[in-house]
Parts: sequence; C-alpha cells; structure tokens
Amino acid sequence: MADTARGAAHHSVWLEGKARRRGRGGGQPSGLDRDRITEATVRLLDAEGLAKFSMRRLAAELNVTAMSVYWYVDTKDDLLELALDAAFGELTELPDPADEDADWREQLRALATQYRELLVRHPWLSPLAGRCLNIGPNSVVFSRTVQRVVLRTGLPAHGITGAISAVFQFVYGYGTIEGHFFARVADTGLSPDEYFRQAMTATAGAPRTAEIIEESKNLMAARGGDTVEEMMSRDFTFALDLLVAGIEAMVRRG
Repeated sequence: MADTARGAAHHSVWLEGKARRRGRGGGQPSGLDRDRITEATVRLLDAEGLAKFSMRRLAAELNVTAMSVYWYVDTKDDLLELALDAAFGELTELPDPADEDADWREQLRALATQYRELLVRHPWLSPLAGRCLNIGPNSVVFSRTVQRVVLRTGLPAHGITGAISAVFQFVYGYGTIEGHFFARVADTGLSPDEYFRQAMTATAGAPRTAEIIEESKNLMAARGGDTVEEMMSRDFTFALDLLVAGIEAMVRRG
C-alpha cells in the first residue's frame, strides 16, 4: 500500500519521459499529432466539462478510433495533464520580475487577475490543478514568475511561501467558485444577471434564507455594480487589495 502511495505521488507525464513523445513508432494514424489531440481535449473540456470527458468522446471529436489516440498518450490522465499545461500556456502576458522599475504590487495584481481569468475560462482546470503535480513547462514558468515577484516585496525569506499561498490560494478559490457559477448558469439558458435575480427572489421568499438576505441588502447595495460580472470584479479587486496591504504591513513590521 505504501508503494502504491509513493507511485501515485511520483506519477506525472512530465516525470516519465512521455511528454515529448510524438507517437509510438511506425503505423501511427495520419493527420494526428500530440498538439492537435491536446487542443481538441481542451476544446471538449471547455464545452462538456471534466466529468463527461472520455477518450472515446475525444476520438469521435477527432474522427478517429480511440486506439488511434493511444498512439500518442498512454492514459487519459496523461492527456489531462497535457491539457492542463496547455491552458497555463494561455498566460502569455506575464510581468517581468527582473524589471527593477516595475511596481511589485501591480505585477502581483496582474498575475492574480490572469490566473483568475484562466480559472473562470476553464472551470475544469481547478480540479485538475488540485489532483495533478502540475509541473508542466507552462505552469512552471507561471510559478517561477509568481515566486520572483513576491521575492521583490521585501518580505523575509521565511514569509515568501506564505504570501504566495495567501494570494494565490485565494485566487484559486475565488476563480473556482466563479467558474462553477458561470458553468451552472450556462446550463440554465439564462444570462448571469437573469439567474442572479431569480436566485435572489427565490431565496428572499424562503423562510430559511429570507432573514439573511434582508440583513445583507445594505451590504449588497454598498458593494455596487450593475451586473454580476461587475459585482464579482469589485469583490475580487478589493479582496486582492487587502492581501497586498497585508504584505505591505508585514514588510513594515520587518
């Protein structure tokens, strides 16, 4: 049992020499390659979600047999890892931590904002990031950039990983909930604003939730925003500002 656990901890397409493989030799299907398969995987995950994804469904999307896909990947998990890192490859406008004239605060906000947008754009990403080692090349570039930006804050070395956790675990949670909300709304056929209004009306009229909705009216009004997207963005920006202010306070404390 311990051996199985150790094997699971070390399993990754990026550790087993399989990530760069372009096929298993002669006889592989024409018209396919690793990049095309990965792109189709991302497209399917966006359209149908992680729970419905299968190698058979992917093969149908590519108009090939399921065995054809296995010329390029050994397992579905390997392919999901490749898709996960492909999504991180969309983060193409990362700040330069070596720019001494840049404000680390703005760089940190830019990284957090891009990560949030990625999580919302791909709701399947957060569960995969939570169960994979997530050490593909694109993910490593993002992680290294985050680390180097936080190193510029002036925090002591022992506080760097805690600061990264405070900011990016917050973003992970916020982006995950936001992404799942929009996915749920899409299933209803309503717009986010229509769904929100219906949900608020229903909960305001239910005995168990009416009281808390009434107590929250002033807070909702003070938050501002005419749309769900605006309200979520205002909350995210303010919460991120709180975290940045916390880092500044810890730096002043030395």
